[in-house]
Amino acid sequence: MTPEEIMKPENLVYAKPRLLNDNHMHYCPGCSHGVVHRLVAEIIEELGIEDSTIGVAPVGCSVFAYNYIDIDWIEAAHGRAPAVATAVKRLNPSRMVFTYQGDGDLAAIGTCETIHAANRGENIAIIFINNAIYGMTGGQMAPTTLEGMKTSTTPYGRRVDLNGYPLEMSKLLAQLDGTCLVTRQAVHTPAAVRKAKAAIKQAFINSMEGRGTSVVEIVSTCNSGWKMSPAQSNKWMEENMFAKYPLGEIKNTVKK
Repeated sequence: MTPEEIMKPENLVYAKPRLLNDNHMHYCPGCSHGVVHRLVAEIIEELGIEDSTIGVAPVGCSVFAYNYIDIDWIEAAHGRAPAVATAVKRLNPSRMVFTYQGDGDLAAIGTCETIHAANRGENIAIIFINNAIYGMTGGQMAPTTLEGMKTSTTPYGRRVDLNGYPLEMSKLLAQLDGTCLVTRQAVHTPAAVRKAKAAIKQAFINSMEGRGTSVVEIVSTCNSGWKMSPAQSNKWMEENMFAKYPLGEIKNTVKK
């Protein structure tokens, strides 16, 4: 089959989304960010909302999202993406507004903004990448770091008596009246990718229809920070991360 034949609609199985540009992705091999970027681009394209979508990305690995997805972006100060997204959505209620944040951002310096935006029920979608570590700045302990997990700042493992318990942000946000969808997914297998895509699409639809705050947590790997190969990282995530952060819907007030 020639390349021309492959690209015919009747023969095409999978193609690069139009909204993913040709910039070389800088993410480490095996990083979950690239997969989630593709899903975001696919969903926006499928919903036909590329001209009415505004993304907000703060500091951390997530900040580079605007290099790869061809939509309107705003870069927020560290942790302030929900606050910026609140203003954007209130001033532009017809837009689909979402944030793209890591755990070191959303669950640490941005905890206040995240909780209060969700408590107000702002009509935004929040994509929360949880790899239990500060990936960009050297692999330090994050609020979501597991008990006993080794990082550059907890070389002997996280101690509850010294460092506190891992912060389960999605469980916390699900208790708030302003959230309409809180779900925890992953992108380590084809089946998981499909479920994550459905969750993100529902979150984006909720934003457009003014249903309140949607939170999609993606339990992710950071093989560089974890000092593992991509395959080892996926296995470690399945054996350790999922026990603390089990996948599935936590809250959904929207009737399907």
